[in-house]
Amino acid sequence: MRMTNGVVQTVVKRDRLIVLAGLAGIIFVAAIFTVNMALEFNRPMDVTLMHPSHSTLTGARGFLMLFTMWTVMQVAMMSPTAVPMILMHGKIERHRQPHTFPFFRVSLFFLGYVILWALFSLVFAFLQMGLQSAELLTPAMASKSSWLTGGILIAAGLFQFSHLKQACLKQCRSPVTYLMTEWRNGRSGALFMGLKHGAHCVGCCWIIMALLFVAGVMNLFWMAAITAFVLIEKLAARGDYFGRIVGIGLIIWGVLIMV
Repeated sequence: MRMTNGVVQTVVKRDRLIVLAGLAGIIFVAAIFTVNMALEFNRPMDVTLMHPSHSTLTGARGFLMLFTMWTVMQVAMMSPTAVPMILMHGKIERHRQPHTFPFFRVSLFFLGYVILWALFSLVFAFLQMGLQSAELLTPAMASKSSWLTGGILIAAGLFQFSHLKQACLKQCRSPVTYLMTEWRNGRSGALFMGLKHGAHCVGCCWIIMALLFVAGVMNLFWMAAITAFVLIEKLAARGDYFGRIVGIGLIIWGVLIMV
């Protein structure tokens, strides 16, 4: 039996609430773990397992801990920016196949997105271990080199004006356009679209995440500021202009630190 438009709209609204609830739960759990890690790390006079000077942060175990830390942080910080895209994907899935539940395909889309950020976390875990080995990070996981700090700030600022940044940001800011041009059917198609969207998101924000080394990887205020910046840049009406303004500020800040 064919669904009427009114019934389809009702089902779409129900789907939206279910997907939102699921995403909210995942983000909440990741945020709780991230906050708990930060609080444990920043506890005065307490050498925790997440402390970079601790012996367990060397070798395979240390790398695994850093990788887990970065992955959980990325889920907590970046998943909120993907919510509009995920909801739009679910809506289109429901309209294309009114009699089938889209939740599994939506989950695969989100999984693809998370996989790309996990790969990013893998790279940054290697990067952090390298910086620690070179003694360029403080015990708070922040850069202790003015050249490294200034270089990160200037690079992040300049990247805001790059063609790669603008191309990736355009895809992230236009869920309907992205899904209409990149649509793939079925479960494998949903996973592929999630992977590609994750690639655009990583391409758009990877250097912004490097800013965590400026104030400390486990600095909760800095995490919140970066998350707010990415949300505004992707979702606000003039978010792209806001990003360029912030880019100018980062360049000036970086130059001042180096000078």
